[in-house]
Amino acid sequence: MKTAIVHDWFTTYAGSERCVESFLKIWDEAEIFGLVDFLSDRNRKFLKGKKINTSFIQNLPFAKKNHRIYLPIFPLAIENFDFSGFNLVISSSHAVAKGSLTNSEQLHICYCHTPMRYAWDLYHQYLKESNLDSGLKGFLVKKTLHKLRIWDSSTANRVDYFIANSNHIARRIKKIYNRESEVINPPVDVNNFTCESTKEKYYLTISRLVQYKKVNLIVEAFAQMKDKKLIVIGDGPDLKKIKSSASKNIEIMGYLNFQHMSEYLKKAKAFVFAAEEDFGIVMVEALACGTPVIALQRGGAAEIIENHKNGILFKEQTKESIINAVNEFETTSEKFDSAEISNTARKFSREVFEEKMKNFVNKKCDEFFNR
Repeated sequence: MKTAIVHDWFTTYAGSERCVESFLKIWDEAEIFGLVDFLSDRNRKFLKGKKINTSFIQNLPFAKKNHRIYLPIFPLAIENFDFSGFNLVISSSHAVAKGSLTNSEQLHICYCHTPMRYAWDLYHQYLKESNLDSGLKGFLVKKTLHKLRIWDSSTANRVDYFIANSNHIARRIKKIYNRESEVINPPVDVNNFTCESTKEKYYLTISRLVQYKKVNLIVEAFAQMKDKKLIVIGDGPDLKKIKSSASKNIEIMGYLNFQHMSEYLKKAKAFVFAAEEDFGIVMVEALACGTPVIALQRGGAAEIIENHKNGILFKEQTKESIINAVNEFETTSEKFDSAEISNTARKFSREVFEEKMKNFVNKKCDEFFNR
């Protein structure tokens, strides 16, 4: 069974790349494809020395600095890959990988992290936050995203089977592509974290500091709770803005490596998360440490957090809701058991993910190639 694994692009090691890492463990002879490969030496270890087949965008001017400027030609680039020599194509897609071209004798299974966010769900938010909701540049961006939506919809049937990373994403896939999907949650390296029952007196959030992560809301909420300490770990374009909102009880630490980050995670009184996330790996990492999670009851959080068992869920994406949730946690914190919380993370382990992926793909291969 000759297998190709196609991922949108390789520029960092984050949640979607963890999935590719597992795919390469299951299908170790597979060839890898991506629009570009600009991984640092530190971030490419998960490839185990394998070479990535890249598109023509790899060699275009400024691609290394900002490959996203070539968004209008991403569909052309993904369609330029020749998969005719493969029996099985597994795409890891949050943008265009699902549009890979295959024929009727090839099986294409897509692990969908999300339909293209900036073209669909976050379209108006993206335009507003990028100051592109008016003017000539805004018009050109809107036209590009309109064409991308048409292409994205028309290529949905190139996939034989969709796998969604959460029920939240399965609903998006149904809404946008009118396709059913199997739900297999992404892999979390829960064994890399240790459960700590003795907690310190600070709250913690870890995130890329970008607008949709809503770290600013968490900071603004804790600025009104001056008797409670908040530590913020992460870097991004909103760093300066978030620092300006922070009061003396809030410590903005910027980027930390895994060792230091995990130490803060396991000793935190609770982890706070305000984004509507596709899944939310960092919340599972917090649980693995025995740390309760205070999170927005939308997206992946609603599937990870069991209210009053391993955390507290709040319904509105406002600082008032965060304040109320923290106060509710304060009154019930003694009821949370670190060992029980840590156990709730086990069902999201990498081993569980790989077993489910392997079983699903093997079953579909048997059905497809033994017709």
